[in-house]
Amino acid sequence: MLLDGDEWSAKFRDFRSEAWRLETLPVYRVRQEEEEIRRFLAGERIDPHAYSNEYTDDLKRVRREGKAKGRVHIVTRPLSEYLQYEFTYYEPHVWAGEHIRIMDVTDRENRLAGVQDFWMFDRSEVVLMHYAPDGTQLGRELHEGDPEPFREYQRIALAESVPFEEYLKGRAAFPVPESPSP
Repeated sequence: MLLDGDEWSAKFRDFRSEAWRLETLPVYRVRQEEEEIRRFLAGERIDPHAYSNEYTDDLKRVRREGKAKGRVHIVTRPLSEYLQYEFTYYEPHVWAGEHIRIMDVTDRENRLAGVQDFWMFDRSEVVLMHYAPDGTQLGRELHEGDPEPFREYQRIALAESVPFEEYLKGRAAFPVPESPSP
């Protein structure tokens, strides 16, 4: 079953205890982010202490309701420009209540190699995220099989990752892309 629109939105509104994501790609092409990425590449940065949007407001709602939302992003260094951009938003997302962890596999085996991106809701319902090689989302599909392998993927990802803020402390500041020459 392919998920879109209201059905997809309902997954985030109606989960009972946990919404969790595994991210495996170095780049995601999202039309709504194009302008933000352009500004980031031009050297503009958000103030993470003042940043707020619909997503951070929803994270606060989730936390107030006693639910959890989290993710593990598998990365290798050097980080892509997209990941550098995305990391600037992870900080206010963490402060709003999202449990974000980083699994850096630059110098070690990736025990989740070949596992595709997915969302898991309440550890029982899995939505497979389908992407083109360039990171463009092709669709979302409700997994109709056993969720146990995905619970195991989550266990591995959590065990082999560190909290986002800890990851940042272990890394030098990420380079700011140079503005294009006039």
